[in-house]
Amino acid sequence: MNYAERLKNVTVLGAAGKMGSGILLLTAMEMTDLASKPENKSRQFVLNAIDVSDQALGGLMKYLKVQVQKAAEKKIVPLRKVYEDHADLVDNKDIIDRYVADVIGIVRPSTRLESAYQSGLIFEAIIENPGLKVKLLSQINKNNAKSPWIFTNTSSIPIHEVDEKAGLGGRILGVHFYNPPAIQKLVELIRADSTQSELVDFALVFAKNLGKIVVPSNDFAGFIGNGHFMRDALHGISEAGRLSAEMSFAEAVYTVNRVTQDFLLRPMGIFQLIDYVGLDVCQYIMSVMNGRLGTPCGKVSPEVLHSPLLDRMISAGVRGGQRSDGSQKDGFFKYEKNRPAGIYDPDTKRYLPVSAFQAACDERMGPTPLPQLNWKSAVKHPKKEAALEDFFGKLAAMDTPGANLAKRYGERSREIGLKLVSDKVAQSEEDVNMVLLSGFYHVYGPINKYFKPVTSNQ
Repeated sequence: MNYAERLKNVTVLGAAGKMGSGILLLTAMEMTDLASKPENKSRQFVLNAIDVSDQALGGLMKYLKVQVQKAAEKKIVPLRKVYEDHADLVDNKDIIDRYVADVIGIVRPSTRLESAYQSGLIFEAIIENPGLKVKLLSQINKNNAKSPWIFTNTSSIPIHEVDEKAGLGGRILGVHFYNPPAIQKLVELIRADSTQSELVDFALVFAKNLGKIVVPSNDFAGFIGNGHFMRDALHGISEAGRLSAEMSFAEAVYTVNRVTQDFLLRPMGIFQLIDYVGLDVCQYIMSVMNGRLGTPCGKVSPEVLHSPLLDRMISAGVRGGQRSDGSQKDGFFKYEKNRPAGIYDPDTKRYLPVSAFQAACDERMGPTPLPQLNWKSAVKHPKKEAALEDFFGKLAAMDTPGANLAKRYGERSREIGLKLVSDKVAQSEEDVNMVLLSGFYHVYGPINKYFKPVTSNQ
């Protein structure tokens, strides 16, 4: 079965969700581009968009129309070539409208799982629930005579586990898109020992056609991205707990968040990133990883990935995450116009205004190295490597609370990255760095020359 034939009938499970909608958008455009080629004129392409709610699917179709139109406007020149035989399509608007109609025309929204029984390829992008994934994929596998290939977008669950429990016979591959899939370039590709090589070959072509950066990850819970992020987040939470002995909890959260953003040159602080992903999502990913540490090699790990603070926040109804319009929900921070304005105090169960303690915290931390550098300016810097070496060289020589906290944090991040390689989660240091660079938008990888082991009195 060739590439186009495999994509002739495709299903996306969880199509109306944050990840599923982006995967559906990219797949719909790839299938439409295939359908426009002369050799595929006789093929009818169908993309089943399956979700539990008709209302959500209605919103999905509106989203697709808007996003496809934006994409069409950016590639009007190649589209003119595609539709050059259509004399009725003269203006750019006519061509764009036709392309949008063609893309939307292959999508079949449905709330019935039976729609997937004729597909040769299934994208699974439902919630991160191992039992539910196995249940749905088992049902499809038993009722689909085409022995479909399964691409799961799981960000933490080992692929071999789903394969074995759903009885897929190696016809499953982890294809972990990053949020939002339509924009993020990174895709982690995770194969189990049993995964058929043809799936991997196909996925590499598919990802290349979508313009993605592919990084292979070995089949360990959490893979590279969450393997680093969850441990990095736990370190930030631990540092805030340690600082809470000498300042208020809100001040500690602000301090660690600012250090990780302004001293480490990240696009957002660690507590903002936890809010962005969702406290409950982070808690769940940690629980999935925590129960599977050491697999699949059979080693028993003494490491525990769990945060009582996250438990406490979630039990108080503080969850973070985004609304359907993309705006940020309140988590550790209270957001006004998507900017942090307050910090949650678990004792009083209310948000304290950042303005009440920001100046004092900044003074206590001390300044960042001069000349000033931030994430945005570092990303665009014409001599980025030299600028980073200068910035972190000066940071290493500083003996302020903020600088020492940053050095300890940078070394812990490096340690996590190196452990992912030594534990054979990642195949190389370069792969770890690429995931953090392209998936988390860091300006430098965690395994670097900027941070060396720090002493305990820092």
